[in-house]
Amino acid sequence: MTYTERQEASAAAKKAMLERLKPRPHVIDPDLEARKAAAAAELEAVRAARNAERAAEAERLRLEDEAFTQEARELELRARQKEARDLRYIARKQKRK
Repeated sequence: MTYTERQEASAAAKKAMLERLKPRPHVIDPDLEARKAAAAAELEAVRAARNAERAAEAERLRLEDEAFTQEARELELRARQKEARDLRYIARKQKRK
């Protein structure tokens, strides 16, 4: 093999190597838009479900707080009623003396 043949072979090998590194045209998936739409719909469904869960949790907490407040009111009313009853009892005892 002569020097020029080796140079030509080297140049051809370099050219082939550079050819492999060149970007190739990509095949565009025909279902790409459909998959993107499905992913967006799934994301929207997940977000809607999460928002529904949050709303349900907020409603549960509100009802729990309302029940607690109602129970506190009832306890306060019972305490006032007991105090009034005790005062009546003391007044009756004072009358008898």
